[in-house]
Amino acid sequence: EKVMNHEEICAKIKDMLVENLRIPADELEYSSELFGDDIGLDSIDSIEIIAGIDNLFGVQMTGAARENFQTVETLAKYVEEHQGA
Repeated sequence: EKVMNHEEICAKIKDMLVENLRIPADELEYSSELFGDDIGLDSIDSIEIIAGIDNLFGVQMTGAARENFQTVETLAKYVEEHQGA
């Protein structure tokens, strides 16, 4: 199974967030604070993110530390570290 690079992972995560959480693509940068002032997601949304990451990458994020959910970047980093584990 081909391991994706950082850019590909970020792009896939962004697409998933835009699609599943109806975030306008032009408002979502890889560095946008997902749960902060930028995007303003809530805990229900984090469940969607966990499901989406599992679907896309087969990576389990249940119980992962909150800082992993800060941005598309931090989600991608988590995926990279746990991909194919």
